[in-house]
Amino acid sequence: MNQPELSSDGIDRIIEMAWEDRTSFEAIETQFGLSETEVIALMRREMKPSSFRMWRKRVTGRKTKTSQATRFP
Repeated sequence: MNQPELSSDGIDRIIEMAWEDRTSFEAIETQFGLSETEVIALMRREMKPSSFRMWRKRVTGRKTKTSQATRFP
C-alpha cells in the first residue's frame, strides 16, 4: 500500500474523524487517500491498545461508518 505522507495534524484529524460515528471510512478515504484497512492500521499504530480495542468494538459492523448507510431524521 502506498500511503500518502501525513503530518501530525493530518493524523490527528483522521483519528478524530474515525472516532466520529457519522463520518464514513469512504469520507476519510476521499479526504486523505487512506482505505478502511489503512485507517485501521493507523489507529492501531497511533492509539493505546485499550483505546484501539474500544474503538474497534464501536465501529465493527456499524452501518454509519459506510457511506451506504441511510440516515433518518
